[in-house]
Amino acid sequence: MSDPDVKEPAPRRVACLGECMMELRERPDGLLSRGFGGDTLNTALYLARLGAPVEYVTALGDDPFSAAMLAAWREEGIGTDHVLRVPGRLPGLYLIQTDPAGERRFSYWRDSAPARQLFALPETPVVERALAGAAVAYLSGITLSLYDEAGRERLFATLATTRARGGRVVFDTNFRPRGWPDPAVARAVYDRMIRLADTVLAGVEDNLLLHGDDGPAPLAARLRAAGVAEAVVKLAEPGCLVLDGDRAVPVPTAPDPSPVDTTAAGDSFAAGYLAARLRGEPPEAAARAGHALAGVVVRHPGAIIPRAAMPDLFGPRTAAPHPSDPGAAMPHEMPPHSRTATPLPPEAP
Repeated sequence: MSDPDVKEPAPRRVACLGECMMELRERPDGLLSRGFGGDTLNTALYLARLGAPVEYVTALGDDPFSAAMLAAWREEGIGTDHVLRVPGRLPGLYLIQTDPAGERRFSYWRDSAPARQLFALPETPVVERALAGAAVAYLSGITLSLYDEAGRERLFATLATTRARGGRVVFDTNFRPRGWPDPAVARAVYDRMIRLADTVLAGVEDNLLLHGDDGPAPLAARLRAAGVAEAVVKLAEPGCLVLDGDRAVPVPTAPDPSPVDTTAAGDSFAAGYLAARLRGEPPEAAARAGHALAGVVVRHPGAIIPRAAMPDLFGPRTAAPHPSDPGAAMPHEMPPHSRTATPLPPEAP
């Protein structure tokens, strides 16, 4: 029930966990264009383009669409050694419809997607070891919605091991009510995940949907009460707050007067933020990098922009090494939340 090429984990990589689906995007003429996307996959792809060695951890089918996804990810420099393959299954599918203001509406067909089985397969221990050995394990609220209670228990135990081994856990609160039939379960799972994470990228709109609290102050208080070491509060309007002790430092971004499509705005912000932190930048500078990338992404249709449109955030870009390459440079460890953080040397391969 697996890809025979699945390997033991390479040490100290950025591991993004979640689901990638087939993407159908409705064009103004009513025709559909086909691609692929998923919140954490989008983040992994933009991380790879920004030079961070990254791998994607998920499960796909043994169908041509899944094979095409894998080929595309490898072409982007994303490691796929821990993508499990489930015979006879197809990846999920979603449709994006975008209104004249650039806001989008999603429709999903994903209930039988193989990614939902990731923590219930014979090969699951290989995935657990990959996540436990990562320098950074990144996941979202959508990731959490994929698994049943038993799967989430295995995930939480694995992430605790990640931290115990010196890795960092980064959580984006990306919340979709459709994925959580019982709001009380969603709140309990989110509260547990936030307490487990080293870094939380939290949206005020997610918090409003989950808890009914409007505005950034209740969310900031919730994150502080949970003891989160590093947190960014993403505002409903353009911009964010970086929590620095009892302070909330505003990091604004210039409003875009003409966004084309806000799909992957948050995903690309996360990639820019993490890429900067992995380079040793302090949280405020990392938030500015996230805004810079997201500001470009929203001016293009769909989740993934052309490579030529990528902004030059950190100087000349170089291709990210493939995580299975034994000579590939390791990413920097994420420094602690400090406004004077300096880059740390890469680990030895």
